[in-house]
Amino acid sequence: MPQHERFDSRNRKKPRALTGVTLALGAMLLSGCSEAENVPTLTWYINPDDGGQAAIAERCTADSGGAYRIETSLLPNDAASQREQLARRLAAGDSSLDIMSLDPPFIPELAEPGFLAPVPEDVAQRTTENVVEGALAGAQWKDELVTVPFWANTQLLWYRKSVAEAAGLDMSQPVTWQQIMDAAASQDKFLGVQGQRGESMTVWVNALIESGGGQIIQNPEAPAAEVELGLASEAGTKAAEIVSTIGDEGLGGPGLATQDENFSMILFQGDNGSFMVNWPFVWPATNSAVEAGSLDEELIEDIGWTTYPRVDENEPAAPPLGGINLGVGAASQHPDLAYQAIECIVSPENQAEYFITNGNPPSNTAAYEDPRIEEAFPMADTIRESLELSAPRPQTPYYNEVSIGLQQNWAPPGSVVPATTPEQTAEFILAVLRGESLL
Repeated sequence: MPQHERFDSRNRKKPRALTGVTLALGAMLLSGCSEAENVPTLTWYINPDDGGQAAIAERCTADSGGAYRIETSLLPNDAASQREQLARRLAAGDSSLDIMSLDPPFIPELAEPGFLAPVPEDVAQRTTENVVEGALAGAQWKDELVTVPFWANTQLLWYRKSVAEAAGLDMSQPVTWQQIMDAAASQDKFLGVQGQRGESMTVWVNALIESGGGQIIQNPEAPAAEVELGLASEAGTKAAEIVSTIGDEGLGGPGLATQDENFSMILFQGDNGSFMVNWPFVWPATNSAVEAGSLDEELIEDIGWTTYPRVDENEPAAPPLGGINLGVGAASQHPDLAYQAIECIVSPENQAEYFITNGNPPSNTAAYEDPRIEEAFPMADTIRESLELSAPRPQTPYYNEVSIGLQQNWAPPGSVVPATTPEQTAEFILAVLRGESLL
């Protein structure tokens, strides 16, 4: 006799009871599924990292109490491709762009045509408290907050203590580009700079011009036909002199023309390293290499850091500003929930955790109070100071044209002629903006 029939013959009332329980459980499960299906899903388009943004998405989903669920979608590796994908989808009215990790230079291009949902006033007030000045400047367009600062980045001047000491430089005081060029030359060492034809060249040129008291674009809010450039200026000439000297005299090493941030770090780590301008990622990367046995342990003790080199010894430098801000697509179906989620994402606690686990510095100074940060990044105070001094790249809807125009005229560094390159670059960019020339 089958078992279910034996059960039925002994307990004839139980099947009805069990059926009732089953129906009740089924109703509860269906209700639960229905509730889960009704929870709005927010898509967060993230830039590549070590999993930190996905982890934050999970935490904020849990902290929302069922108000929303955050799913992440990975953008391309390079910033230019990220910009292209997001701009096209925003222009098409894609409603899935609930939250976007945005590179600061591309924000005006997206804000000007109304592709970004307005930041609510109360959200703006809460999310900008204690935010460093550089990150705040990079989150605005036309003096209005159009994105929320998430993490901020800046370049430091890294140096080999042994080289600086041998050259007689007092690194407890601000140093100039001329001083570190002279020091590297006197010790027959190389400077770690980024000389390739890419975004890193724009970063370098902009920092030099801003540090020299100038600006690449003097009227960033003007329409294309009325843009005025500050390249053909004293600040532009000084910048060209620095880039040209490093290229002409071989101070950047034999691979300068193709050197990016990673290659300049490798140069700095070698026997010919001296000084380097680079982002904070070099610290955990160097420590990991030492732990793996590919670099000598003594190297760590020989590395020092300070703020970006000055162009003028009497004027503070304006270090490069990087990082990521968070924007909400204008076509999002859940803008209020998206900004609620953003408030969670950019909390000082999450920014601190993201710095420790992924190496991306907080934009909120309150996050630096986490004691784990100083242990992981002993140069955290210098990073914070640098962020306060930092200047964003040109904030303009025409950033792509400006950046590529700079790259085409200032790379390789050995081709830069201080007397002519700044003016020629300005003429080329203006011709592109007027539609008279192509990139």
